Amino acid sequence: MAAIEQQGAASGRPGGSPGTSFGDRFSMRTRRLVWVWSFLALPILFYAIIRFYPTFQAFYLSFTNWDLLRPAKFIGFANYIKLFKDPQFWKVFKNTFTYLIIGTPISLVTAFTIAFFLDRVRFMHSFIRALYFLPFLTTAAAMAWVWRWFYQPPPIGVINDVFSMLGIPQQPFIRSTDQALFSIMVTAIWAGLGFQIIIFMAGLRAIPGTFYEAARIDGLGEWAILRKITLPLLKPTTVFLVVFSSIGFLRIFDQVYNMTTNDPGGPLGSTKPLVLMIYQTAFNSYAMGYAAAQTVVLFTILLIVSLLQLWILREKK
Repeated sequence: MAAIEQQGAASGRPGGSPGTSFGDRFSMRTRRLVWVWSFLALPILFYAIIRFYPTFQAFYLSFTNWDLLRPAKFIGFANYIKLFKDPQFWKVFKNTFTYLIIGTPISLVTAFTIAFFLDRVRFMHSFIRALYFLPFLTTAAAMAWVWRWFYQPPPIGVINDVFSMLGIPQQPFIRSTDQALFSIMVTAIWAGLGFQIIIFMAGLRAIPGTFYEAARIDGLGEWAILRKITLPLLKPTTVFLVVFSSIGFLRIFDQVYNMTTNDPGGPLGSTKPLVLMIYQTAFNSYAMGYAAAQTVVLFTILLIVSLLQLWILREKK
């Protein structure tokens, strides 16, 4: 009994229980990290399986010839060589960047202008804001079919019907190689406008009102306030929307596919983006290796454009 008490005294524990528990061996910070990573382990594992594994698999398949029926055969860079020699790819590449270069600035400028003035509206403000946001909640397929109906010839098409009443010549819209891409671009801009307006309005509401009060006391006009206060403080919001919208236009698919169902990609492929080309290569031609190479190219374009935009719009210290 005396020996047990001596051992308990030596261990510093009442009752003589030797040693320490597992948790007592680590500091509080270490135990918190263990708990955090225990909760994050499953989501990270799930994300790695759902996202990273297919990405690495796509890189591997891009170096193979695979048609779903036979095992994949390694062919090196043959798919990439074929892709860069394909004139159809360069036409699709041009279409994709046309959506990006024209669609992104127009959508952002339009969204900011509406958000800027809507923020000053008090009568039925919530209702008007909900109306702008409604297209973003609408199913892309349903919305594309409605716009397809708008673009039909008179007396079916609403737009051409209005044009005829105003004495404006009938327009072919999605049936024209010159107008089809821009007609679909209008639909895509309209579809994403509500989300951009809401984000811009959130950014405007986050700017402290004291900045505007001080500027007006100093005698600055509305244009100077917009240029020197609103736009600089709205830069983080603008950067987010530029990157988000650019990715959306580079990955445009729903509007093109549903508005040109009879001829996917529009007349002579005038509206076909890279995502639609990947879809047709994979599920119409079953050339999975070639489609994987196109996917890798799209991934590279998205990565480069996003990083370039973040670098250009970065905060200058």
